Amino acid sequence: MKAVLFDLDDTLFDHTTSATNAVNAWVAELGRTPTAELLAQWFDIERRTFDAWLAGTYSHQGQRRARLREFLPLIEQAVPGTDDDLDVTFDGYLAWYRRNWAAFDDARPAMEVARSNGWRIGVLTNGSTPQQNAKLEHIGLADLVDVVCTSQGLGYSKPAVEAYRLTCDALGVEPAETLMIGDNFELDVLGARAAGLTAEHLDRAAGITLTQLIRSAGTP
Repeated sequence: MKAVLFDLDDTLFDHTTSATNAVNAWVAELGRTPTAELLAQWFDIERRTFDAWLAGTYSHQGQRRARLREFLPLIEQAVPGTDDDLDVTFDGYLAWYRRNWAAFDDARPAMEVARSNGWRIGVLTNGSTPQQNAKLEHIGLADLVDVVCTSQGLGYSKPAVEAYRLTCDALGVEPAETLMIGDNFELDVLGARAAGLTAEHLDRAAGITLTQLIRSAGTP
């Protein structure tokens, strides 16, 4: 093994907790009461609109606007009539989201073990290039990453085999020399294996940590 690729959201970066805290604070700021049902609806809308962006249905900003058009009526808020006003409204959520950005506790230790193995380190993420790089900087992991590849920058999103192979090219390694780790079994494991990489599923619910996966893969 010569390199490891990490997924970002909910692998290195705790998106779910960050977004949960942000939605609850933002909804309260708008004068409504946060509930578990509203939170579940937000994540469902987020998933569907984000997938539509990956499929080319929306621009990145367009999927944010679409999210608001679905969610605001659920909290009895008027939907702004212009894109500019929608963007200003979404900025309210984004401000809370950024305040809550955090890495998982095992992220940096795992990356340091990978570095001590002599491996190059890449991040492969379905997301926008500016935001995903900003996350890595904010949570203090950017200094350990050699290459960041996003679906926006590559023109391919996971699980397309091209996404993994282009990222390996950027790292200067072969797929067969590369380990992929992520929380999404379909995108990060099955997709990576189809592209010729070794891949491990980060199942935090089962008590698995990033450090365990890196140490196991680095053991002869």
